[in-house]
Amino acid sequence: MKRVIAIVCMLLLLLGLSACGTSGSDKYEIGICQLQPHPALDAATEGFIKAVKDELGEENVDIDLQIAGGDTASCSPIVNTFVSNNVDLILANATPALQAAAAATADIPILGTSVTEYGVGLDIENFNGTVGGNISGTSDLAPLDKQVDMILEWFPDAKKVGLLYSSAEANSKYQVDEVKRMLEEKGVTATPYPFADTNDMQAVTQKAADESDVIYIPTDNAVAGATGTVDGVCQPLGVPVIAGEQGICSGCGVATLSISYYDLGYTTGKMAAKILKGEADISTMPIAYSEKFTPMYNAEICQALGLTPLEGYTAISAE
Repeated sequence: MKRVIAIVCMLLLLLGLSACGTSGSDKYEIGICQLQPHPALDAATEGFIKAVKDELGEENVDIDLQIAGGDTASCSPIVNTFVSNNVDLILANATPALQAAAAATADIPILGTSVTEYGVGLDIENFNGTVGGNISGTSDLAPLDKQVDMILEWFPDAKKVGLLYSSAEANSKYQVDEVKRMLEEKGVTATPYPFADTNDMQAVTQKAADESDVIYIPTDNAVAGATGTVDGVCQPLGVPVIAGEQGICSGCGVATLSISYYDLGYTTGKMAAKILKGEADISTMPIAYSEKFTPMYNAEICQALGLTPLEGYTAISAE
């Protein structure tokens, strides 16, 4: 009888240990693939994590954050690992991460953030604002017509605007094509200057600066990771840069019309919580856009170029 009791006690103990060991299985597992570290993407990730923890409870969420180091090809193995681990949701931070996630799974919910135009990024014809299937998210697109107005507001005498962007980023080309069209409608010559990668970025930037009165840079991840290269060429030549977002402007720009990437990420996190709690169907969730755009200027570069900031613009705070 003592032996039987001992065996029963041992079994109960093992069952108790097993229960303790699987207590984390009820947590929501979220994989985050971020293309590279830079202020805009970092802020979006930070906002997303804060939102899901606020909405779901910090103790109920496990986050696996992986950063691809700016290498587009590295996004695929990251998201494939998430799929193998059967995570509950994937956050794809930047267009290449979204494209990799979309190719990796049609079942696990995928939310994008810091993605400019989903129709372009996912090659969807006649995009109506809802991706469908297992994909939704948020867009970082600031109104391009207002950015064009901003270029001419700061530099009304500009005749030639250079459009600098990475040819590897479909969303950058989309923005450049739209800005080019709008500038030309206003009688301004707009010339695209695409670079293939960071190896030829300096040479292309030099050509753009030599041939332009002003340079415009869209929301472009390649430039965001190498703003020092642009500033090192443009500032000594006295060529101003108007940027599509605050992170790029902080590194090489004069002014920008920017969104809060933290708020964008937070919105994405709230979308994730609704999906995970079964309160929303991702297949019917439209892409969400920022509702607030802030005109900002880079005080240091303005001073270096002898430019007086325009009224209504807020200085980008030094961090």
